Amino acid sequence: MINKVVANADAAIADIFDGAILMLGGFGLCGIPENCIAALLQKGVKNLTCISNNAGVDDFGIGLMLKQKQVKKMISSYVGENAEFERQLLSGELEVELLPQGTLAERIRAGGAGIPAFFTPAGVGTEVAQGKETREFDGKLYLMERWLRADFSIVKAWKGDTAGNLIYKGTARNFNPMMATAGKITIAEVEELVPAGQLDPNQIHTPGIYVKRIFQGSDYEKRIEQRTVRN
Repeated sequence: MINKVVANADAAIADIFDGAILMLGGFGLCGIPENCIAALLQKGVKNLTCISNNAGVDDFGIGLMLKQKQVKKMISSYVGENAEFERQLLSGELEVELLPQGTLAERIRAGGAGIPAFFTPAGVGTEVAQGKETREFDGKLYLMERWLRADFSIVKAWKGDTAGNLIYKGTARNFNPMMATAGKITIAEVEELVPAGQLDPNQIHTPGIYVKRIFQGSDYEKRIEQRTVRN
């Protein structure tokens, strides 16, 4: 069985180039590839198009890449926690494509499934529909959306094996699994790395066939965007 392990995040992202299209997994700050983001900051790669559910916060996640002016364009669905994102958007420094969250998820899934376009009712009659084809089905208007694919998909899993099979935990399953299928090269960082054959095949969420490189990460902060507690 092919061993896909690399030493660390620096080795995993070494060939990411200026102008690349990246998918970065996670939902809010849950399940984001913290180690790879840190390596991208250190590498200083620029003019990136980043496809992610959100843009992190000002001092964590993709927000740090925005602060360092590494991101040329964001394709996202929720960006309300990031003041630097707002500043760059309003000043014209950052290209932004905002999408309904379900549309974003389906465009990524379509990219992984090899489906170049699909029709959805979400966004019809709004700014989301500008410049896009609409078509009527059974008396209702639908909007055509194109697939999303990336040069590199960077995902975070709870556990993986040396062959690249991945298991996610909880909310980290929202975007990571579909992004893992939609990149030319998929890079996975995991909290626990085990030898091939030790994972229960019935529990695997991403088969190793999709994963090119895998490494065991460290020092995860796992921040919470908005901590709300009772008095």
